[in-house]
Amino acid sequence: MQYNILVVEDELEIREAISIYLSTQGYNVFQAANGQAALDIVDKETIHLAIVDIMMPIMDGIEFTKTVRQNHEFPILILSAKSEDIDKINGLNIGADDYVTKPFVPMELMARVSSHLRRYQKFLDIKTGSQPSSLYSVGGLEINVDTKQVTVEDKTVKVTPIEFKILELLMSYPGKVFSAENIYESVWGEDAISTDTVMVHIRNLREKIEFDPKKPQYLKVVWGVGYKIEKQGH
Repeated sequence: MQYNILVVEDELEIREAISIYLSTQGYNVFQAANGQAALDIVDKETIHLAIVDIMMPIMDGIEFTKTVRQNHEFPILILSAKSEDIDKINGLNIGADDYVTKPFVPMELMARVSSHLRRYQKFLDIKTGSQPSSLYSVGGLEINVDTKQVTVEDKTVKVTPIEFKILELLMSYPGKVFSAENIYESVWGEDAISTDTVMVHIRNLREKIEFDPKKPQYLKVVWGVGYKIEKQGH
C-alpha cells in the first residue's frame, strides 16, 4: 500500500526538502503552504499522515489540526521552530500525535513517520475487522495471544507466562482499572490472599515495556485503586 503524506509548511525550501525525503522513501506526497490549502487537499484526497508547521499565514497548524480532528483520525506530526513545553502541550492537546522541533534530523523525522503509519495501519485494520482478534495493540505496545509474543515499537520483549497473562488481561480492556485482587484472581484463578506478588510482576513488566519505568506510558497505577493500560491516541 502506498501512503499519502501531506506536508503543510509555508517555507518553500523546508516543504520541498521534506517532500523529497518522503518521496525517496516511497511515499506519495501532497504539499500545502497553509492550513486552508491543506484542508482543501484533505477534502479531496485520502491522507494517511500529515506533517504540519505551527506558524503559517491564513490558517496556522493548530487551527488546521483542530479542524481535521473533527472528521479525520490520521496521524498529525506538528513541526515547529519553538521548543517551549507549552507549545508541545498545546499541539498534543488539540489532537496532534507527535511533535518535531526544527531544526530536525531528516532520518529521525522519517522514522517517526514510519512508526505512526504502522500504528495507524493497525488502527485501520481493527476498524475494518481485518486485524486478528488474537492481536492487541495500544500505541507502540502489542501482544499476540497465539504466539505469546510482546513487542514495543516493533522490538520483541521477553516476558514470563504470568507477566503475559497480566498484560493480556489489562490490554483486553484499555483504560479499565483492575485492582490487585482482580488481577490475582483472573490470572492465578484463585482467591487473593496476598497481592504482593502482583505488585512485583507489575514492577517487572514496567521495566520491560516502558522506556522510563518511573514515568510509564502504558502501564499506569491508579493510586488506591489498581492498575490499567493507558488508552493511546491514534
